[in-house]
Amino acid sequence: MTHYEFRYSAHPRDVDTYSTEELRKHFLIDNLFSKDQIHWTYTMYDRYIVGGALPRTIDLKLETIPYLKADRFLDRREMGVINVGGKGSIKVDGDIFELNHKEALYIAKGTKNVIFERGENPVYYINSAPAHHRYKTTKVGKSQAEVVELGDSLLSNQRTIYKLIVNSIVPTCQLQMGLTELKPGSVWNTMPAHTHERRMEIYFYFELLKEQTVCHFMGQPQQTRHLFVQNHQAVISPEWSIHCGAGTSNYTFIWAMAGENLDYSDMDVCPVDKLR
Repeated sequence: MTHYEFRYSAHPRDVDTYSTEELRKHFLIDNLFSKDQIHWTYTMYDRYIVGGALPRTIDLKLETIPYLKADRFLDRREMGVINVGGKGSIKVDGDIFELNHKEALYIAKGTKNVIFERGENPVYYINSAPAHHRYKTTKVGKSQAEVVELGDSLLSNQRTIYKLIVNSIVPTCQLQMGLTELKPGSVWNTMPAHTHERRMEIYFYFELLKEQTVCHFMGQPQQTRHLFVQNHQAVISPEWSIHCGAGTSNYTFIWAMAGENLDYSDMDVCPVDKLR
């Protein structure tokens, strides 16, 4: 079964006036996973789609949604999947790709049939963006990832970045995805914060300990807001917004982007002492 919802984009000055409830309504995605269902959130930020598939008693077939006005979901889109659960497999036009925990699959534009299989309790986190060219469907494991070590334990932000679906690994039209693991004792992500006006981004938080939370910061650098986020929830980050956070424990998060620029390092850094 497939469920879907729609999110409009917002002007930053409008966001300044939002109550906590309104902020969560527009930017927090808290319903990604339900047993034997696929959930989608279609956003007007670069027409990005974020979703989750949780097959347990049945395999789940990718179906189109009305917003696409297309016969098949991937007629004019590309897709990235990262498995954040147990071992699973995805059947793509008859080819089977096994995905272990934290492994990724890029699925090409024009793919006709995609089936998310049950396996050993997989949890498929999915992102999709418009595409203009068909590249090759490709699996990317952590061993194939581009790995970057950042931060300092003294600053509570020691972390490892795994670039999975990025153009240095697999060619894409605009979709970029990877994950960041915070070391025990570290809680800050993406600090110093930054913006990138040619790309929007989604943060998905997982491996957060029970009864713990992450305070996700967003907004313009001199007009910031915050959201308290739980395990398996995501936050939409507009092009004009910072995206960083601090948790009450360490955690892992998936970052995913789309826009007109594929350069991972294209960002405008906001010095820590200039944030407001």
